[in-house]
Amino acid sequence: MPKNSKVVKRELDDDVTESVKDLLSNEDSVDDSFKKSSLTVDDVQGDKDRDIEEGSDTEEERPAWNSKLQYILAQVGFSVGLGNVWRFPYLCQKNGGGAYLVPYFILLVVIGIPLFFLELAVGQRIRRGSIGVWNYISPRLGGIGFASCVVCFFVALYYNVIIGWSLFYFSQSFQQPLPWDQCPLVKNKTSTFVEPECEKSSATTYYWYRVALDISSSISESGGLNWKMTVCLLSAWAMVCLAMIKGIQSSGKVMYFSSLFPYVVLLCFLVRALLLRGSVDGIQHMFTPKIEIMLEPKVWREAATQVFFALGLGFGGVIAFSSYNKRDNNCHFDAVLVSFINFFTSVLATLVVFAVLGFKANIMNEKCVNLNSAKIVEFLNTGVISHDLIPHHINFSSVTATDYQQMIDIIKGVKETEFSSLGLDLCNIEDELNKAVQGTGLAFIAFTEAMTHFPASPFWSVMFFLMLVNLGLGSMFGTIEGIITPIVDTFKVRKEFLTLGCCLLAFSLGLIFVQRSGNYFVAMFDDYSATLPLLIVVILENIAVAWIYGTDKFFDDLKDMLGFSPFRYYYYMWKYISPLVLLALLVASAIQMSLNPPSYSAWIGELATEKTLGYPVWGLVVCVSLVAVAILPVPVVFIARYFNLVDESSSSLSAVTYKKGRIIKDNLSPEDDDTSLIHGKSPSEVPSPMPGKSIYRKHSGSPTMDMVTAPNGRYGIGYLMADMPDMPESDL
Repeated sequence: MPKNSKVVKRELDDDVTESVKDLLSNEDSVDDSFKKSSLTVDDVQGDKDRDIEEGSDTEEERPAWNSKLQYILAQVGFSVGLGNVWRFPYLCQKNGGGAYLVPYFILLVVIGIPLFFLELAVGQRIRRGSIGVWNYISPRLGGIGFASCVVCFFVALYYNVIIGWSLFYFSQSFQQPLPWDQCPLVKNKTSTFVEPECEKSSATTYYWYRVALDISSSISESGGLNWKMTVCLLSAWAMVCLAMIKGIQSSGKVMYFSSLFPYVVLLCFLVRALLLRGSVDGIQHMFTPKIEIMLEPKVWREAATQVFFALGLGFGGVIAFSSYNKRDNNCHFDAVLVSFINFFTSVLATLVVFAVLGFKANIMNEKCVNLNSAKIVEFLNTGVISHDLIPHHINFSSVTATDYQQMIDIIKGVKETEFSSLGLDLCNIEDELNKAVQGTGLAFIAFTEAMTHFPASPFWSVMFFLMLVNLGLGSMFGTIEGIITPIVDTFKVRKEFLTLGCCLLAFSLGLIFVQRSGNYFVAMFDDYSATLPLLIVVILENIAVAWIYGTDKFFDDLKDMLGFSPFRYYYYMWKYISPLVLLALLVASAIQMSLNPPSYSAWIGELATEKTLGYPVWGLVVCVSLVAVAILPVPVVFIARYFNLVDESSSSLSAVTYKKGRIIKDNLSPEDDDTSLIHGKSPSEVPSPMPGKSIYRKHSGSPTMDMVTAPNGRYGIGYLMADMPDMPESDL
């Protein structure tokens, strides 16, 4: 700061005024001579580097949530997504049924809630998107925010394709019967027969692969664009763009429907499914614990991964949404509430899925019994099986599952050596329920097949796919917000133009996912664009707060912000337990990827079955590039900061360069140091550098000032720019 500059010292009985500009323009409490004073900073650009939220009359105010309910619905909508419906039930089925809930809940408490609370707190405290937040915490780790944006963009590219698929099925559900209810017939000059590919698989499988996707047999065969899915993808991006064009002012209102409607549908499905025959079998299968499986390390790794992704950690959407909160909002309550809502939503969705799959298993088992009973009748007529082997009470016109099981046990016992040659299936409901399906296989094949057996099946199909659209949109809003908010905060661009440009670019790049081979690219991006990069991002977030910024300092900030000190439990979680668990998860995920070469499941039309194929060389390059590009901003920014390759005072990056200064000690006299801003209070009494309640307040008639606002000025007048020559750089 120039030696001839003066800063007036004041005794403050109330909260410290939010920024230097507010201090200068407060006509009620500032004398005339103070109004005429000005603050200048050397070597910093003028208006273009001014912080939007400094309170300037010429800049746009930072938006805020209309209500606490709207904010909670936004966080719930972002965290509760398609994975809760089609990933969690699969993991529960695969990893020990009800026993899987134990490791999941433990890891939710150990890493889920603490890290979710951490992201909510830093966003609310610093009131910036992910780029600004991590530049403020530690400039050398500023690449964390850029890495989050890159991952968000990768995920948004393919996630919206799934919404497009759901829109297609939704549009086709207004028919009776549903178009995937029966296999299509093929007519030629002499006869009519069932489509061979459909006959070898099933009606819903054929409709998914051949009618909806018109899929090619490998990722190397592009096959051109699928125009139906292209239109659906355009519609999906149009919906996202219109909802996000005004930021949280527009998307916040949509949340009331997109976040609540899925719960209405899930409850309706649960009630309807419980009234169906066999639904109890599915629920019993779900809650039957397999304790021996629960003890396997693989189960804990998959539970940790699911907790990690279910809460949306590392994407930046959580930070972006919380940055629009008031400074005194109880973000600890929000973290616990949203985490448990997410958990119970997963359990509710699992109940619905298993109830419906129990009904479907009974339908499939009944078909199996009828088909094999006909085979037994044929064997009886030809003398292959003796009539003496069949119990007298069995009526072949209506064979029950119990009757069939009794016949099979007798036949298998008598003709033990010849049984396999008879071609009789066991027709066990447990075997049907053990056929684990997840993702698109659950939503677009297994669940759609079950709904064809519902009374009024078109209604339930409409409700189901509308629910998937809303679940997807809620997650997309948070994902796009994780891109838009940091860039707007950093480069001060118009949100409307940025949102429109981002959606247009994403749609253009997303055309690779609506080729005939597009489903294989969706699987590639899902496997490699987010898993490892997000783990690295969240580990660095944890280290930046706990070890670089300091857990003790962060606890002091939380106490000032919340009005109470959080449980000491979080101190040990953030500093020791969570980083170790995350590092173990990262190592385990990397080992798993190295042991399993990159591959994908291709649909072979001639065989009407899926086949695992390895990626071609260019595919392997793309897989590696997805991981590398997502992580690249972290080392690039670190190197640029470490070797001072970025001129922080003259480039546009200065708008996002936050360096924490020192709070001036009270023992400095005015003659010794003119930079003291707070006089007459001990350091412990100095208000924390937190956004005050008057952050959006503007004073009419405030004098014009020759002033340049510092990027971190709004966090409290006790913090000064570290760029100033007389100020030492932060201990960060």
